[in-house]
Amino acid sequence: MIQSFFIEHSYLIGLISFIVGFIGMPVIIRIAKAKGFVVRPNKRMSHTGEIPNIGGLNICFSYMLTFLLFESNQFSQNQFFLIGLLVIMTIGFIDDVLVLTPAAKLIGETLAGIALIGFADIRITHLHGLLGITEIGIIPSYLISLFILIAIINAVNLIDGIDGLASGLGILYCLFFAVYFGLAGETSWAISAICMIGSLAVFFTFNVFGHREKIFMGDSGSLLLGYLLTTFVFRFCEINAYHEVPEFLHMDAAPAVAICVLTVPIFDTIRVSLTRIKKHRSPFLPDKNHIHHLLLRTGLNHIQTTCVILTVSMLFIGLGILGRNWNMWVLVICDFAIATALTLILWRIINKKMVND
Repeated sequence: MIQSFFIEHSYLIGLISFIVGFIGMPVIIRIAKAKGFVVRPNKRMSHTGEIPNIGGLNICFSYMLTFLLFESNQFSQNQFFLIGLLVIMTIGFIDDVLVLTPAAKLIGETLAGIALIGFADIRITHLHGLLGITEIGIIPSYLISLFILIAIINAVNLIDGIDGLASGLGILYCLFFAVYFGLAGETSWAISAICMIGSLAVFFTFNVFGHREKIFMGDSGSLLLGYLLTTFVFRFCEINAYHEVPEFLHMDAAPAVAICVLTVPIFDTIRVSLTRIKKHRSPFLPDKNHIHHLLLRTGLNHIQTTCVILTVSMLFIGLGILGRNWNMWVLVICDFAIATALTLILWRIINKKMVND
């Protein structure tokens, strides 16, 4: 009875997730400081002092506790989804503490993908007419789904560079999917997204407004966020492929809409990787060429930069909704053309500021 009440008023589930995370965060911070799970000042960060970097643990635990409390039967092979969730969080945690090689992280992401795609059977099975292809065989489905999973996980991981950015984008993206799934009658999926919103909101609060209790997400959080967003993308594309939503919600270009929603991490990852390759550098080596770094060069602070990126992301989501029934290639080209134009404008502002300085 109580569970039904909360499901009918799903926003309360997000509140419970927030409360659980808010109670747990100080504990995580104390453990991190006691065990030395902290980031020390270096040339790539603007913060001072030793700051805990395992905020992803609290995001994971508060999400899972709320998820299991209200929607333990969300997926037919629910246990494998959770196993994949724990695997990706663990890989991120190990990387936060020991620093893994790109190859080791890729192996971990692949293991999580096997749990999600191979055992939980949450994957892409339809290409929406892309290149004239609709339904695909099981092997191509596994390979394409795994590639998308790894791509989104690493794109989200790379965008996590300043206060509130990854968590703010995560809240925005989960809100989009929560609203869409709710309208489409996909209650369980909507609740999953709402649980994540509550967990991310706690981290955002401590990360942005914390002083003595400031904490970073770390790879444990960014990889976890990428994993969950991928599950939402998979479900979003699948229900549109097989017309499992009311007609007014159906999107012919669902994969392209998903790209619009995730434009910032996807476009930024492609742009930065191509720039590094052009300079004969490994695409895996970190630098200060991400979109948030460019905005910081204009004189904005972390919060202002995060707000600008969130605002632009909302515009890209609006583009996706507007072009939901366009040809997929047209929508993607428009999306990337706008992103390219905005980046060029940003570079002009930076160059002008450098000249004036």
